[in-house]
Amino acid sequence: MGIGVGVFLIAAGAILTFAVHTSVSGISIQAVGIILMVAGALGLIVSMTIFAPRRRDAVLDDRAVAPTTTRERVVERHDVY
Repeated sequence: MGIGVGVFLIAAGAILTFAVHTSVSGISIQAVGIILMVAGALGLIVSMTIFAPRRRDAVLDDRAVAPTTTRERVVERHDVY
């Protein structure tokens, strides 16, 4: 489940819980909406905690940074006119 699916489930659950006022025999639409909101929130949290660090590492691996052996810092000054 991705971030988009989690947000969609939260939105669909909120619509069923707060905006729909019809009754269906045997099913509580408000309970289904709450279940969808909880499932979407859990999916969103899992997506953010598990998959976000992996994506962040992939971005750092793509950068071509030469390793430095010393802790010297080179500062270049450019005059702007």
